Amino acid sequence: MGFFKPLFPVFALCCLTACASAPDRYVIPATQATERQRIAFRSVEIREISLPAYAASDEISSLGTDGKLTNERGVLWADTPERAVALELARHLSGLSGARVASAPWPLDTLPDARLELRFESLVAGTDGQFRAVGQYFVAVAEGGRERSGLFDLSQTFDPAGGPQAIATARGQIILDLARYIAVNGLR
Repeated sequence: MGFFKPLFPVFALCCLTACASAPDRYVIPATQATERQRIAFRSVEIREISLPAYAASDEISSLGTDGKLTNERGVLWADTPERAVALELARHLSGLSGARVASAPWPLDTLPDARLELRFESLVAGTDGQFRAVGQYFVAVAEGGRERSGLFDLSQTFDPAGGPQAIATARGQIILDLARYIAVNGLR
C-alpha cells in the first residue's frame, strides 16, 4: 500500500486532465477571390510569414482601446497562424492570378520566378470592431529582375458581439484583401 501513495497525486492529476474540456478551435472560413489580377510572374513562393508573438500564438487575441491585448481562455485558432496565413495567401494569389503559388518549402522541381516575404507589425482584432493588418512585403525576383517592397495597412470591419467566429471571418477577409493588395502593388 505504501508503494501506491506517491502515485496517487499523479493518478489524481491524470483524472482531472481527462475531465477538463478541450478548448474551442475556430477555423478561418474559406473566402474566394472572384476577380482576376494579372501579375508579372508565373510562379511565386511565399517564403516567410513573420507575425508578432501574440498573432503567432494559437490563442485568439483582441486589442482593447486602452492598448491591452486579451485572450479568451479556451478559445484557439484551429491551425497555427503562420502556416494558415501562408496557405490562405497562396490560395488567394493563385486564384487571383492563375500563377503557381505555394508556401515554403517550394514543392516543385522548377524554381519559382519570385519569392514573397511578409513581416506583420500587427494582425489583430480590435474591440472597436476593426481587424487590422499592418506590415511590409518584399518580393525577391530570380535572375536579377526588379525586386519590390512596400507597406500595407488594411482594416476589415466586424461585429465584436459576434465573438471568435466574427474575428475568424474578419481575419479570413483581411488576408484576401492583403492578397489583392500584394497582387496589384507588389507582383505586377
